[in-house]
Amino acid sequence: MASVKSYAVSDNLQEFCNFFERVVQDLTAEEWGHPEIGVAISRLREVLEYNAHGGKYIRGMTVVSSIRELLPLVMQDVETIERALVVGWCVQLMTCSYMVSDDIMDRSEKRRGKPCWYKKEGIGLDAINDASLLESCVYRLLRKHCRGQPYYLNLLELFLEASYHTELGQALDLIGAQPGKMDLDQYTEARYKSIAKYKAFYLCFYLSIAAAMFMAGIDQEEDHSNAKTIMMEMGELFQVQNDYLDCYGDPSILGKIGTDIQDKKCTWLVVEALKRVTPEQRKILEENYGYDDVDKVQKVKQLYDDLDLSTVYKQHEEETYKRLQILISQHANGLPKEIFLRLARKIYKRI
Repeated sequence: MASVKSYAVSDNLQEFCNFFERVVQDLTAEEWGHPEIGVAISRLREVLEYNAHGGKYIRGMTVVSSIRELLPLVMQDVETIERALVVGWCVQLMTCSYMVSDDIMDRSEKRRGKPCWYKKEGIGLDAINDASLLESCVYRLLRKHCRGQPYYLNLLELFLEASYHTELGQALDLIGAQPGKMDLDQYTEARYKSIAKYKAFYLCFYLSIAAAMFMAGIDQEEDHSNAKTIMMEMGELFQVQNDYLDCYGDPSILGKIGTDIQDKKCTWLVVEALKRVTPEQRKILEENYGYDDVDKVQKVKQLYDDLDLSTVYKQHEEETYKRLQILISQHANGLPKEIFLRLARKIYKRI
């Protein structure tokens, strides 16, 4: 058995990536070649390898790093760390499930520098079922590796809660982007905060931290409420950053082309623009926002430039990061502050 110390000093990213094949084997090996479902299992392996492998793995690795912060070294045996890796990959698979379906709904072309799964030759809208398969894999892995643990039920409920709230957030995002007459009055700060709360907070941040807390035996409502207070602020900043990147990010670096303007999304940029526009500038938005037309998209971007939203964004990020430091100092309580500070540092100035 490998020593605990060898795990503690290993390259966490390499450790996490290396564990992926174990995850794939757990999900496919037993039924590989099955006379009835063998072909579907082969498809599942392809879905996993195309969609789950790649990216920064921040969400999944946060589970593992948090376990190492929460548990004393003597309790960090190989089995415990392996279960943390499994749960970390469950977070990644849940995320991938929503990415696959989100790309279809947003009619995106690329993800991580390659065609979106539904755009791959021979896939199309069959990707809808593949997204469901990815989510189902989460519960198969939890059952296989965590069923005998005292936190198993808490993990199941946590993932189900994250799934439900993320889908609500997606619904809010899509409802505002429905075809029809432009109604700029719907792009309010309150509406935006609701989208960010449900679409980004649960899946992108709270799920990873809360999973590690439950695995470490921290199941008091007050502790989780404090973590939510911190993570809520972090989730909103993350969504704001995503909105900014969609408009201003370099597609060659992001691996995708932004479509928020064309899709008529309620983004931080359009909400902030509406706070500052003159009647004439508002008319520009009314006439150009939400159209899949290069010239119209450029007019919206030019308006954002005229309003100097890049500077507004930088100020917003600085102010939010400072608030995060205060929230962490006030609400971490008995939890290691480094768990939250590490995540905050990873997203701060990621643009």
